Order: sequence, then structure tokens, then C-alpha cells
Amino acid sequence: MELCQWLTPALRHQDTWMRCTLTVEKRVTIPVWKLATPDNYHSVGQQFGVGKATVGAIVMQVLSRCDIMLLMEIKDNSNKICPLLIEKLNGQPQEEYDCVISERLGRKSYKEQYAFIYRSNLVSVKQTYQYPDIQPGDIDAFSREPFVVWFHSPKTVVKEFVIIPQHTTPETATREIDELYDVYLDVKQRWKSENFIFMGDFNAACGYVAKKNWKNIRLRAHSEFVWLIGDKNDTTVRNSTNCAYDRIVIRGEKLVNAVVPNSADIFDFQEAFGMTEEQALEVSDHFPVMFQLKTTRGFLNWLRSLMPKKRKTRNLHHLPS
Repeated sequence: MELCQWLTPALRHQDTWMRCTLTVEKRVTIPVWKLATPDNYHSVGQQFGVGKATVGAIVMQVLSRCDIMLLMEIKDNSNKICPLLIEKLNGQPQEEYDCVISERLGRKSYKEQYAFIYRSNLVSVKQTYQYPDIQPGDIDAFSREPFVVWFHSPKTVVKEFVIIPQHTTPETATREIDELYDVYLDVKQRWKSENFIFMGDFNAACGYVAKKNWKNIRLRAHSEFVWLIGDKNDTTVRNSTNCAYDRIVIRGEKLVNAVVPNSADIFDFQEAFGMTEEQALEVSDHFPVMFQLKTTRGFLNWLRSLMPKKRKTRNLHHLPS
């Protein structure tokens, strides 16, 4: 399991006289399950045969390996998720995390939020912008308007980039994906940035975006936009579907050149954890998508200093961000 191989140096512990340590596989599976389902810590603990405190500790430990995370479809109306998560993350030694979250978005009673959780000692938020969706002649194009965040990242080759998240409504996916170009023009004029990342559940495949309609989507028709997750990728869990719903699109020459080759990928947790389709659907009906940015030499040296020492020369495993 590739994810387990990445995290093994950080997650492997020795048995003690008080308890036997969990396997690396279980220490990875538990937080994935917790983040992807509504189960509470007690339920997850019962699912995997561990205590509530153990589940919480593993979730925090794996989350702390990420530099920036986009959370989508947050439906909780208590606004407690981000503060609680940040409190837990920052309770660990040498951890500095923060969060920015959108207002509740949606046309009717059903609302969602976008949230970015990021390691604040490595990246920082320059500015945020809730796109108003009031462009003349095309008002209210989005079901959930993008919550745009401009990040400063001194430890990567490209030092700043804008992330524009989007969760489209399936029936209006073609229009919403095209309208992201208007968001790009607005933000580019507002912030003068050249590096843009568009990501999320675009519903950009199968019956929701017909092949004949791609030519009308400006984010695809303009060659400067690079689609890291292509049309032939399958981001769905069900064997009966083969659809590239979830996408990552980038724009900006420096940003394109800063992407680690072959790092754009879909994490098939069903195969990685040996799950049946039924079990995988309990986690999500979509697979996560991700990519990596090249880091500066100084940051790589810092990463090496954190890795376990070995007697012989070893390769450095880059952690997903």
C-alpha cells in the first residue's frame, strides 16, 4: 500500500507492556474512515476494535502529515468542525495549523461550506475572497459560489498560488465549470496572481458534461489551463461507473513547471485497503484526487532531518501534500 509506505516511518511504533501497537495499515485506515463518514469516535473505535482516544490520536497524527487540505461538502451548521480540528492538531508537539472556512453556501435550505486546513508554519493565507456571483447578465450561475484563497508558500518552488474550489450541481455542471473562467478573470484582476489551481467535484463526466459541450467550456478551450486529472480517469468507486467527476486544473507557467512529475493521482482506497465495493461505498462514492509541488532544496534538507536515521543510504519518500 503506497500510502502506508509513505507513512510507515512516522507511524510505526513499538509494543509496550501496556498494549500492542496498531499496524500501520490500521493506523492509516482509521483516519480515512473517520474523515469520510459521519461516524463518531466511539463508532469508529468499535468498527476497528480500538478505543475512542486511540481513534482521535490517529486521526490527528495522519492529518499532521498534510500541508494544505481542502474539505468540501461540510454540512454541519454548528461551525464547530474547524475549531475542534485545529485545537486537536495544535495540541501535538511542534504543530502549527490554522483554518479558513467559507460562509454556508446554497440557494435554499440545503447549505455547504468549503474549508482549507493548512500548516501555518509552512504556508500562510495572503487573502480570501468569497466570489459574489453577481456578474451582469449571468447572476447566480453557481449553486455554491467558490471560496477563493490566496496562499503564500515559501518552501515550494512557486511561492504563491490561488486555489479556487468548486462543487457543482450535476444538472448544471457544464455551465458552472465554464463560469470558473469568469472567477479566474475576476480574481486575477483583483490579486494580480499568475498561479491558479481549480479543484473539487466538478461532476465533469458522463451524462453531466456531454462531449459536444466541452468546446463551450472556456477552462478547457483555452490551452493555458492544464487538466491534471484527465477525461479517462475514473474517480468513482462503483464498478458500474467510469467517470472523471473530480478534477484538478492549473494555470500559470511557473506553477505548471513546479508540479512534481506524475504526482497527480487518484487514491484508490478500495484497492489499497483490500476493501469490497460495499465497504468502500461506506467511506465515499468518490476517490480523492491529489498532486504535489516541488520543494526548495532547503526544505528537502529539513524533511530529511525529520526522517528516521538508517545506517545505510536510503531514498527520501516525499509525503503527499
